[in-house]
Amino acid sequence: MKNKYAPIVVGVSLIFSSSITATSFASNLINQNLGTTATNYDLNSPQPREVSGENIAQAQQLRGDFILPALQQQGMAKRLGRGEVRQVIALNQELTVVIATGGATLFNLATGEALWEIDCPASGGAVSADGRLLALRKYSEIYLWDLTNGQFLRELTGYTTGVNSIAFSPDGKYLVSGSEDKTVRLWDVVSGGELRQLTGHTNRVESVAFSPDGKYVASGGVDSVRLWDATTGRELRQFALDRKYVNHIAFSPDGKSLASGGLDGVVRLWNVSSGKELRQFSVDQDPVVSIAFSPDGKSLASSGNSGNTVRLWDVASGREIRQLTGYTSSVSSVSFSPDGKTLTSGSSDNTVRLWDVASGRELRQLTGHTNSVQSVAFSPDGQTLASGHIDNTVRLWNAATGQQIRQLTHTDRVKSVTFSPDGKYLASGSEDVTVRLWDVATGQELRQFKGHTSSVWSITFSPDGKYLASGCGRYSGDETVRLWDVATGKELRQFSGHTSEVIGLAFSPDGKSLASGTQNGMVRLWDTTTGQEIRQLTVSTNRVDSIAFSPDGKYLASGSQEGVVRLWDINTGKELRQFSGHTIVVLSLAFSPDGKYLASGSGDTTVRLWDINTGKELRQFSAYRGIVFSVAFSPDGKYLASESGDGVVRLWNLGN
Repeated sequence: MKNKYAPIVVGVSLIFSSSITATSFASNLINQNLGTTATNYDLNSPQPREVSGENIAQAQQLRGDFILPALQQQGMAKRLGRGEVRQVIALNQELTVVIATGGATLFNLATGEALWEIDCPASGGAVSADGRLLALRKYSEIYLWDLTNGQFLRELTGYTTGVNSIAFSPDGKYLVSGSEDKTVRLWDVVSGGELRQLTGHTNRVESVAFSPDGKYVASGGVDSVRLWDATTGRELRQFALDRKYVNHIAFSPDGKSLASGGLDGVVRLWNVSSGKELRQFSVDQDPVVSIAFSPDGKSLASSGNSGNTVRLWDVASGREIRQLTGYTSSVSSVSFSPDGKTLTSGSSDNTVRLWDVASGRELRQLTGHTNSVQSVAFSPDGQTLASGHIDNTVRLWNAATGQQIRQLTHTDRVKSVTFSPDGKYLASGSEDVTVRLWDVATGQELRQFKGHTSSVWSITFSPDGKYLASGCGRYSGDETVRLWDVATGKELRQFSGHTSEVIGLAFSPDGKSLASGTQNGMVRLWDTTTGQEIRQLTVSTNRVDSIAFSPDGKYLASGSQEGVVRLWDINTGKELRQFSGHTIVVLSLAFSPDGKYLASGSGDTTVRLWDINTGKELRQFSAYRGIVFSVAFSPDGKYLASESGDGVVRLWNLGN
């Protein structure tokens, strides 16, 4: 029987632990047969041999990507954007691994170049000490990869709730995980089997770590910090806390001390043998989210949830050495290089920064990671994809290569994007209460459409490109739909009569009608020439979150908060059928260019493809951890684009 997780090689990918040397990490790359399926390995085989600097240089010249087989089987064709930064692992002064919501990437920090990519949805991860294994976690899933050949190995199954932290044992034979279900679990890496559960926590476990000698497991969470015997699973002790919520824990390199940081903004240092608190490092009430010891154990780095700062501490005295500043948002992860000279940090502002530890000087930034995407749209020729982000940007992507072309900037979160029918212009709506018109070829802002009193969630061009319609989102207080002259930016009319906020807009293919979906569960059809209301469709007792016209203009699809998609006859206003399967709100709808299929994106994290004539669900795409805000078909109908709160736009191949 064919393994459903058989490796699918589309290049080469590599991630390495900060605990290995530069020479040993390079040995993992030699003698690889690129572009072919690699064989399994023996986890009990000796450590990689030391190799020369020449091989390191050779390794840094290699390029490639790998895709999680489960995504490939769903039809994943390309990932645009790496997603939000979740974790960084410094390898040396030039190399670092960045784990983001879209997967893992190895960067050359000297050039800022991305050398390797693993496309696998992730919330965090871990690398084995010998550099052979990468574990990525996404909600209840844990995925294992072989980094010596890029092969996907297996999924560790058994959780039904979120996994918050994972860590390898020093010998790489075991993996420990902490979860929302209050358990700590030990896994056999070779077989993927669960060895035992460590129970005793009374609330979710946020962080886990192996001691450097592998004898102990520490776990921290909402209720306590606990120390366990890794062999027997017996709880050895608890570390007494005044305020118990702990976000992160870390062993010192010699294993004698344990550091913990939590909501009270204090990093505490504990004696592992006695359980006694040795000292505190105060972070001014800023909740601590990440801790890392320097390789020599003399320094400690910590980052907070709201302070936008990394702090370096002297472990012996508890004195703050310096602060590393410059971020515009919280710092989620810190990691020392193996030589202790550099520190890598990742932030929710989606920059990764490299610091000189001795001076505190910022050496380099890595940009290009993407946070929550709110809207996507294909250009009419299918060559360009636009995405709107909560970092106030619109990003234009080459749909064929996945490369970012340029960024367009608002002053607040971008909620909606759409191309003009001729592809020359892009319109974007934002929480800065403006609609902006951009020249696609140059990226120049041509004009702004002002008049709304709240964030603009919905915009759409008329089929002839002469007009633009816009509406505000839920709870905005602005209940208007406005029609604009694209050439002049002048407001032509308002469609009045709405009794709640407008969430979705769509022009009919002939441009004679405009549909608006509202907060109170109604869809209204308007005559675009006169501004008169044609009819109302009572869609739901809850709000209408998405609407779309079929290409022939005969049908209208609507998506509602309860997760139901409905198909309507435009001429009669009659409901023809329902498409059921989503469990919660349907936020986006799109018809295929031939009108045979309907795609829907939902808050249940899935994208679904439906047969219009039968109402049958044909396919389901489930790559996301977060809400799917938008879906769009390519003009030739061969691809479907979808995006989510995880900051990744994915292209799905519909041809197979």
